[in-house]
Amino acid sequence: MATIEVRGQQAACKAILFDKDGTLLNFMGLWGSWAAVLTDLMERKLAELGSQGGFNKSTLLGLQTDERNRVIGYDKTGPVAMGTEEEIIALLASTLYAAGLPWNEAITAVRELNSAAMAELKRRREAVPLPGLRDFVQSCREAGVKLAVVTSDSTSEALEHLKWLGIRDAFTSVVGRDRVARGKPGPDMALLACRELGLSPGEAVVIGDSNADMQMGKRAGVVMNIGVAEEYGEKAQDAVVYLRDADVIISNYRELTIHP
Repeated sequence: MATIEVRGQQAACKAILFDKDGTLLNFMGLWGSWAAVLTDLMERKLAELGSQGGFNKSTLLGLQTDERNRVIGYDKTGPVAMGTEEEIIALLASTLYAAGLPWNEAITAVRELNSAAMAELKRRREAVPLPGLRDFVQSCREAGVKLAVVTSDSTSEALEHLKWLGIRDAFTSVVGRDRVARGKPGPDMALLACRELGLSPGEAVVIGDSNADMQMGKRAGVVMNIGVAEEYGEKAQDAVVYLRDADVIISNYRELTIHP
């Protein structure tokens, strides 16, 4: 049994369950380009249908844009941050349906546009690890702590992104939304990961960047929930209201210490 320590708080654990996007890798570094390509394709499709106004990226998807309508950020409580691929597809399809396309055709069209955006994502391979991640993962392995990924992304894409990061071999269990009946904030992903690691939830820690991750951990009964808020630095604990169910909040992995 190892001990994880952060700002004076400690928890004995045998495993850590990581969210992926925004937790292992920089969210905008990977998904920013996908969002930009997909929303651009959507606007072209709406123009083809005769829609004059396009759609509001912020209202519909929680994307933040600049004065030129370019994607520069995202709402961490919104659908892009917390939703599944199918949920995003349904949201975009509703826009095409409102523009006059039958629902079945709208779903098909968005899936085709998403495939094109995903192809561009795979071409770029813009997976950037969060600061201090690689050293922390190595420290966990040296301390005998088992590692898992629990993500709202598909399992196959999660495996691919871990390979891009060069840390696939560090994770014994990888659980995507497609492997469980209920996604976050339900406990299913955490419970399945713990079963595959051969331990109880009370011996695991959850690390994630959304409150759905924190709620998943609490409902599963893990020993500690650590929120990641990269942009807030040392003031994270006071500034991040959207991680209200976290036991502690960090800005990077250098704030965490593992003791064998």
